[in-house]
Amino acid sequence: MLRIFSTLLALVVAGSLAFAQAPDLGGRTIVVGSDTTYPPFETVDQSGNIVGFDIDVVNAICERINCVAQFQTTAWDGIFAALANGEFDMIASGISITAERAKVVEFTEPYHEVNQAVAVRTADSDLTLADFTGGSLILGAQNGTTNADLALELVGRDRTRIYDDFNAAILALINGDVDGVMIDDTSADAFVQQYAGQIAAPIRNVESGDKLGFAVQQGNELVDALNAGIEMIKADGTLAELGAKWFSGEEQ
Repeated sequence: MLRIFSTLLALVVAGSLAFAQAPDLGGRTIVVGSDTTYPPFETVDQSGNIVGFDIDVVNAICERINCVAQFQTTAWDGIFAALANGEFDMIASGISITAERAKVVEFTEPYHEVNQAVAVRTADSDLTLADFTGGSLILGAQNGTTNADLALELVGRDRTRIYDDFNAAILALINGDVDGVMIDDTSADAFVQQYAGQIAAPIRNVESGDKLGFAVQQGNELVDALNAGIEMIKADGTLAELGAKWFSGEEQ
């Protein structure tokens, strides 16, 4: 019994020390740039509120490190330049961590991982990836994304159409301007729900392992506080709960 009590006491003390060492930003407002056209990560609801998985994750982190997130809609094209110019403190926008991007921003530790998919019109649900790579079909994607990079790699520039955001790419698909849209699987599911009966996402796991992170200016110590917050919401189960909320198809 004494050994069990000692073990429990050690765990309580360790937990208390971890809590005591949690970063405290003193209620600071963190301006967060986000391309709010990318459900379920970030989008604008019918009431005009910015909502989504990233929004909930950042708010949960702020609860742990004592800050207030203020979200600012920013077009993806130019979002990294806007961060460099100091228009906001961080980016939360479903960003895949890449070596190229890490040359201009500093990433947090990953908080989510996605695979890539191809959305098609419902009537074309029997299409396979080979139909795109070995044929004449056209892929659409959003400018400046790893999805666009993969589309270019798979079908070449002549059969790739680049759009300012995924909303435009999906509408191009529905209108018949492209035959498929290369997109992260979780976002594909959100658009399939939004345009039920018009599009499907039968081609999955095109490329796995895209790890998502938040971005700050290089050398910004905010990254340390954000990393601590990510670890805390992982440890207490909040991150998993938010994933279940936004990626279950119930709230997108």
